[in-house]
Amino acid sequence: MIELKNIQPIPLKEMPGGISSDSGVYSTHCLFEKGKKYLVNAASGKGKSTLLHIIYGIRSDYDGLVSLEGNDIRELGANEWAACRQRQLSIVFQDLRLFPQLTGLENIELKNGQTDCISKEEMMDWAEELGMAAYLQQTAATLSYGQRQRIAILRSLCQPFDLLLLDEPFSHLDEENTRKASNLIEETCKKRGAGFVLVSLGEEYFFSYDKKIDL
Repeated sequence: MIELKNIQPIPLKEMPGGISSDSGVYSTHCLFEKGKKYLVNAASGKGKSTLLHIIYGIRSDYDGLVSLEGNDIRELGANEWAACRQRQLSIVFQDLRLFPQLTGLENIELKNGQTDCISKEEMMDWAEELGMAAYLQQTAATLSYGQRQRIAILRSLCQPFDLLLLDEPFSHLDEENTRKASNLIEETCKKRGAGFVLVSLGEEYFFSYDKKIDL
C-alpha cells in the first residue's frame, strides 16, 4: 500500500495555481492499495508524471509524507529501493527510457533477467499478443514510438509487482493496440493480485477502475 499525506511537489507548489484546491492527491490524504485500479486525471503540467516519480522514489523535491507499507520512503536505502523496484513497484515511463542500442527483446530481457518472473515462451506469447513478435530483433532506436511504447509495457510486466505505475502508456497507440495492451495489463494484474495507477489527460481507455481521481 502507498499512502500519501499532504504531498506538495515543491515546483508545483511554488507555481501560481499549480496545485488545485480540490486535488484528490496533493495537499490531502490519499491511498493506493494493492489489487486496486486507479485512474488519475489532470491537464498537462499539473504533476501527473511528478506523482509517479515521487511514488517510484526518483524525485524527492516534495513536502509531506509518502509511505510504502507503513515505511517512509525517504528513509529507504539504495538496496531497499533496488529490491522494491524489482519486487513491488513497476513503471512505464512517459519517455519510456529504453536502451536505444539494444533490441526490443534485449530491453525486455534485461528486466526479466533480474527476477526470472516469466518464461521465454510466455514473453513471446505476450509480444505476439501486442503485435510485436516480428520486431523484437530490431534495435529500439529503429522502432516507431508506438512500437517502443509496447516494448516498454512488455518490459514493465516482466517482473513481480504489487503496483504498476503507468504514465500515459497508450499515447501513441491506436484503439485496437490500446485495447490489446489494456487487456494484457488487466489480465496480468488480476493473475498476480496486483493493482495499477494510470495517469491520463482524460482518456479512460478500456479499464474498469476502482477509483477515479482528479489531480
